[in-house]
Amino acid sequence: MAMDADEIAALIRAGLPDAEVTITDLAGDGDHYAAHVVSAAFRGLGRVAQHKAVYAALGGRMGGALHALQLTTAVPTSLD
Repeated sequence: MAMDADEIAALIRAGLPDAEVTITDLAGDGDHYAAHVVSAAFRGLGRVAQHKAVYAALGGRMGGALHALQLTTAVPTSLD
């Protein structure tokens, strides 16, 4: 059973409450998504650790209910 974009975003926001999440359905099939996640929780973490934090928020759904996720992560930029 495929996941929809809103469900993916909600799971990420539940695990990373400050996250700005943008989900794009890459193939129009509800099975291949791209996620861009910006969170202050990523500050000081390497890219792999940032991605692991997102995967943890997805609660083990990668490779099951969520078939493919192209993931980009970032730390918010300061406007000061």
